[in-house]
Amino acid sequence: MRRVIYALLAFAFVPSAYADDLSWLTGAQPAAPMNVNGWAGIYLGGQVSYSGAGGNFNNTTQGPVAFALRNTTLEEEVMPSNWQVLGQANHGATGFGGFAGYNTQFERLVLGVEANYDQANLSLIAPNSPISRQTSAGGNTYNLTITGSGTVTDLNFGTLRARAGWALGNFLPYGFAGVAVGHANVNIAATVFGQENPPVGGGACIAPCVPFSFTGTAGKSGEWMVGFTLGGGLDVALTRNVFLRAEYEYVQFAPVANLVVDVNSVRGGLGVKF
Repeated sequence: MRRVIYALLAFAFVPSAYADDLSWLTGAQPAAPMNVNGWAGIYLGGQVSYSGAGGNFNNTTQGPVAFALRNTTLEEEVMPSNWQVLGQANHGATGFGGFAGYNTQFERLVLGVEANYDQANLSLIAPNSPISRQTSAGGNTYNLTITGSGTVTDLNFGTLRARAGWALGNFLPYGFAGVAVGHANVNIAATVFGQENPPVGGGACIAPCVPFSFTGTAGKSGEWMVGFTLGGGLDVALTRNVFLRAEYEYVQFAPVANLVVDVNSVRGGLGVKF
């Protein structure tokens, strides 16, 4: 019995090369897993995504307030433009898009360039916390209030990336870096209002009471935004021409009206290689 067990174990662990040599006895061809040896060439595909955008609106009212109070002693001495009335905003949304690129391969090293677009329609609405203070400048007293609003709507973006990956048969892990271009409606507004030389203790004005109200704006509808992108992912070949993709991307745009917007995205896609 012991000899039979040893014989079975020996047969089970026969190297595959010897097993292939025995295939002539049965006439069956040995099965081999599909293996993609080349990732070079043109490819394109579609994708779905989930993106989270964030923007810090703290300094966005600085420009509008400074413009509204330009050439005033109040701005020169007190600088109300530095008062921060808007805060941080975040928003997440699903999206869809596509990609197209070209790879070249040097043994296992895969280098390429890719264009990627995401239709995400992201929006940011800044929380508003008006500030009211009594201050003085140029020998006058002021009751001053600053309030504002800030929005980014319909943010969509695309990227142009340089890619580098390491081919592991049917798997291609990769990283990338490049430039990002976004398009959105960016609208910032700030209103400064109050009274010069207000009544003291509810009594009559010591000097003429002068109410005032000024509004300034920044940004515009149809704003183009430029920035950079970093990220990585994994392509998995299903056949020699079809592959699945999982990816993470970080995008940060240059300031627009003192607003810096960044976007984190995760994606799944399906591509075709030619």
